[in-house]
Amino acid sequence: MDLRALVVSSDQQAADLLKVILSELELVAEHTASCRDALKRLDHERFDAIILDYRPDGESEEFLRGLRQNSKHKIGVLIAIVDTDFNARPLFGLGAKFILYRPLSSERTRVSLRAARGLIRRERRRAPRVTVTATVNVAYPGAPELKAVLQDLSIDGTSITTGHPPPPECKVYFDFTLPGQDQLIRLSGEVAWQDVSGRSGIRFIDVPQSSRRSIQAWLQQSKGQQSSTAFSKRVPSMLPDTKPLVNASGPRMETPIEKKLEFVGTAGNRRDGLRVGCKLGADVYKRGSRVPHRCALSDISEGGCYVEMPTPMPVQSNVEIVVRTDDAKVRIAGQVLAIHPGFGMGVKFDFRDDAEREDILRLLADLGARLSADELRR
Repeated sequence: MDLRALVVSSDQQAADLLKVILSELELVAEHTASCRDALKRLDHERFDAIILDYRPDGESEEFLRGLRQNSKHKIGVLIAIVDTDFNARPLFGLGAKFILYRPLSSERTRVSLRAARGLIRRERRRAPRVTVTATVNVAYPGAPELKAVLQDLSIDGTSITTGHPPPPECKVYFDFTLPGQDQLIRLSGEVAWQDVSGRSGIRFIDVPQSSRRSIQAWLQQSKGQQSSTAFSKRVPSMLPDTKPLVNASGPRMETPIEKKLEFVGTAGNRRDGLRVGCKLGADVYKRGSRVPHRCALSDISEGGCYVEMPTPMPVQSNVEIVVRTDDAKVRIAGQVLAIHPGFGMGVKFDFRDDAEREDILRLLADLGARLSADELRR
């Protein structure tokens, strides 16, 4: 299912820049200049991200109030655009996950949105989705029953392809049989999104217990098969490659601009990740100890960081790093992968829950935005 973002801004130039960058990051971007129109769209459409060009006026406040008060507004990650000298802390309390700073530039906006994309994808995939190909009977008021192709499935929804897409604001009724099952599944849902190719995203509404059990059983079986297949394909490529995190390998002599945006990976996991060069004060603790070691983080990504300290801890030590910013206190667990006496150590993050991962993503976005904002002021 495509990721969708709604840009709410009266600044056409800023909206155009955001749409270009979101498209590069494989998000389908739509724009509205009015907060009221945005709230109306959210009454019947699902967006994985909303970017609000926040102004300290009644319209922006009304928009945020409407999001909080009306549960039918279907939003994912909220991103706010503010002035550089604006105190953004209250916006985090109102639900914002990321902050962009005016004036927007291509470089720092791309850095921040690339970090945000990781969280957007995780929010979208909280209910695991499995690829499936099956024929489904679809019916909705005012139209005869038609055939569609089921493309993927989760416990909360699906996507279908049909030559005659259902209207965007209607209840849709389904019956289908999943591969390997005999039981007919019946349920109803609502259209969450549509695209020009004829695909529709459906969010389930009324699912009988028998149908829910059948879907859950099929998803568990399919996930197990896919995991086994993926593991068997991945093992041969993992064996000869035992390199640690690239950003945990030691200090790098690069300019601040060159260090801002790179793609790094871990052994056996070459998923792209954002890395930001920085000089960030922090405290590091050996797991279980209350004795802090003052240090500096000079390289940080979603997967790990480089900790500058003259006496690094032994390899495989479990540590906890505490970083304090203007807006928050970030506490993250990790493990030492590499040491360089007199310089520091590379640490791989060991997230204990989704909240810790989200804290790192917000920190990355904030660092990227503030670094570029400082350069603009110079």
